[in-house]
Amino acid sequence: MVQDCIFCKIVKKEIPAEIVYEDDHVMAFKDIHPAAPVHLLLIPKKHIPTFFDLTDEDVSIIGRVQLAAARVARQLNLEEKGFRLVSNCKEDAGQLIFHIHYHLLGGRALQWPPG
Repeated sequence: MVQDCIFCKIVKKEIPAEIVYEDDHVMAFKDIHPAAPVHLLLIPKKHIPTFFDLTDEDVSIIGRVQLAAARVARQLNLEEKGFRLVSNCKEDAGQLIFHIHYHLLGGRALQWPPG
């Protein structure tokens, strides 16, 4: 955990969030500025700033995030129509918080390319 990381503070329950899923390794909560009817953030509880900071030890954590995304999407009835799972890496891609996170977007038709 990193003391000044907002996502680490959410994991430690120091900052409130509307959590929709949590296990020992992953947390999913509603984005405070949703871009779709369903817009969640999925994060590993372990602080990893970017994809460039991943190690071989982190392979299972990233896999757990992917599995959690499918579980949450199924619970939110997105299985039939689908969802988008996207992650930004570094400034030019739009990463604002340097703790790996995925945006799960759904509940409407999404356009491509995204921007």
